[in-house]
Amino acid sequence: MLLLSGLPGVGKTTAVRKVAAALARHRLRGFTTEEVRVRGRRQGFRLETLDGHVATLAHTDIRSSCRVGRYGVDIDALNRIVDLTLHHDASVELYVVDEIGKMECLSQKFVCAMESLLDSEARILATIPVRGTEFIRRVRRHPAAKLWEITRENRDEIPGRVLDWVGR
Repeated sequence: MLLLSGLPGVGKTTAVRKVAAALARHRLRGFTTEEVRVRGRRQGFRLETLDGHVATLAHTDIRSSCRVGRYGVDIDALNRIVDLTLHHDASVELYVVDEIGKMECLSQKFVCAMESLLDSEARILATIPVRGTEFIRRVRRHPAAKLWEITRENRDEIPGRVLDWVGR
């Protein structure tokens, strides 16, 4: 398992998208996260599976008991994405998870799916915040985890390094 960590906005998602695009002919499963912006202001986050399914993960307009900051989190939408992407399948060459974050960890289904993948032989490329929940700390300390810190100085070389790690 390869974990890409770094400060918000440093390029973790961009790196993961470049890797997924370079491996488009391989058997991948997973999702990326994208900000939802309105007139330049972040209003929420959207999930997109590698095969094109889209869901709103969190938004300022979502009324939910599950909240991170000013965002209501749509656990049902996240659970649908988890069902589509994070069940173990031995034919999958690489699971891409952007990200193992505070919002995602509000879903017990997400946490259980990730624990199952972590306990399997699955290859995982994931982004993870510098700090977070107890589950995030456990993933960062997992014996199989390689943790690479992305910075503004190294972010352009990270996709190539990840592709070397994958063994493309």
